[in-house]
Amino acid sequence: MYTLSVRRDFIARHFLIGGDWGPENNPNSHHYLLELQLSGETLDEHGYLVDIIEVEKHLAEVVAHYSEQMLNDLPEFSGINPSIEQFARILCCTFDQRLPAGNIKKLKLVLWENEKAWVSYTIRR
Repeated sequence: MYTLSVRRDFIARHFLIGGDWGPENNPNSHHYLLELQLSGETLDEHGYLVDIIEVEKHLAEVVAHYSEQMLNDLPEFSGINPSIEQFARILCCTFDQRLPAGNIKKLKLVLWENEKAWVSYTIRR
């Protein structure tokens, strides 16, 4: 199986709701590192799993949407705790919709919140 991975870092803000999360209950920033892994068994007619330029274009657009934003204020976080787990799922589902390449059988998104903590979310097609 082939896997293509791209990374991008960005800063976003949030505050957690629904419990006593200490300092995380107050608005705070995280320097996120997003890694998108795309996997599949076959290559396209050009010998690519997927065009990396196309992936990087979508990555830049998605990151721009969240960069320097307060996640709690965005509609996709309405009514949910903006945890790293929720954020990883939202990001992965966004890429699943944006990258329709038929040979992509698995999308995995790894989201680092800091140098010690990360979450991943996987979609199998």
